[in-house]
Amino acid sequence: MFSKSFPILLIGSKLYPNRAVLETAAFTHRTWQAALVTIVFTVIAWLLNGVTSSGALAGAVVSFVIYLSAGPGPFLALVSVFVIAVGTTRMGYSRKQKLGTAQGREGRSASQIVANVGIAAVASVLFGFSSDPLFLIAAAAALAEAAADTSSSEIGEATSGQARLITTLELVPSGTNGGITIPGTFAGAAASLLVAGCCVLVKMISHSAFLLVGCAGFIGMLLDSLLGALLERRGALNNDAVNFLGTFSAALIAFLVSRALW
Repeated sequence: MFSKSFPILLIGSKLYPNRAVLETAAFTHRTWQAALVTIVFTVIAWLLNGVTSSGALAGAVVSFVIYLSAGPGPFLALVSVFVIAVGTTRMGYSRKQKLGTAQGREGRSASQIVANVGIAAVASVLFGFSSDPLFLIAAAAALAEAAADTSSSEIGEATSGQARLITTLELVPSGTNGGITIPGTFAGAAASLLVAGCCVLVKMISHSAFLLVGCAGFIGMLLDSLLGALLERRGALNNDAVNFLGTFSAALIAFLVSRALW
């Protein structure tokens, strides 16, 4: 039944493969699978100019960690965020260039990748160690916020030359830190719900967590704008730090609320 070199356990009159060996084999298989999928995804992202060379490396690490720790479902949710980011970034690109707010054609850098999806990777690792589904809800909320923040900024800049500062509602040029627009806000809400729906579809979260993740992502987006108005405009924080705190706040909200409810 097994080769002589295959470690086995004798229980009663039956032979069973050593559990540690099976777990090691399964982990090895998943590691290679994660590596292969990550390489393919990273190459595609780089060819589409979605990321710079450094961004590709950071994205590969994040993708690998999420896939290895939490499985293919959360990885597919990550892919949905990338698709939304690339699509909204290219909308009205010539207009954004005139405004001086366009994302570089070479794509997002390593710091931007970590700022937007680093929290989701951390939450995935925590899930891998604990098997607590609340960490997947937190990861989903972080991804939803990342998509919401990118969509709100890109759509807002593509459709309007002016925005209103979230703290005072005064008119400011589109692209101003802390500035929000009606089209951008609706786009952010839609993106957050879209990612939340994707997370349900790939069975990363349950149906009951859909609205929580979508709302947490939207609230995180608004907090991101608030931090932009209060701190980034004054030079206290840079954009990457604000984005990181936005995804962290969304993940924390989702985690705490889900813990209280379930």
